[in-house]
Amino acid sequence: MFVDWLTKNWIEVAGALTGLIAVYFQIKGKIIFWPISLINVLLYIYVYFNSRLYAEVSLQLYYFVVSIYGWYFWMSGKTKNKTKLQITTCSKKLVLILLLIFVITFFIMANILKKYTNTDVPYIDAFVTSLSFIATWLLAKKKIENWLVWIFVDAVSVGVYIYKELYATIVLFAVLTILAVVGYNSWKNKLYKT
Repeated sequence: MFVDWLTKNWIEVAGALTGLIAVYFQIKGKIIFWPISLINVLLYIYVYFNSRLYAEVSLQLYYFVVSIYGWYFWMSGKTKNKTKLQITTCSKKLVLILLLIFVITFFIMANILKKYTNTDVPYIDAFVTSLSFIATWLLAKKKIENWLVWIFVDAVSVGVYIYKELYATIVLFAVLTILAVVGYNSWKNKLYKT
């Protein structure tokens, strides 16, 4: 029975495994996170499309673009003053801007999903996806708050994947929730050492 399930769901399992490996390197702040994430993205485009999580598919496409950007940004390792890219925090102004972007993105995406797709979870799909857009951008900029958003997104996603019966992805996102807490603490220690 397990072998049959594994044979049928090997792409999801491979996606879950690459996701775990990528987050390990994300916590460590290692640049190899980005190319592994690209592989993970390609696998999950297939998984989410077949599960009718269309906003998640759009998120994977966004991840693909931002992963290339983040990879470049981390590789160049420079900021405006030519110092190595460091972990930083968000200003209050940036938090407000990102909150506004989240709200606008959520409403647009939810309406598109509800009107033009056959998804059975348009609002939660749009909610998780919109927050993930924000978290990924924060990660590319090495803002510590990315972890706080990921903790919330990953925990909520577990419920979505239970409903969609994506068992390997349930395990992945349960572990990702825990790893996001670990990542936050790790980056917080690095932030205050600089």
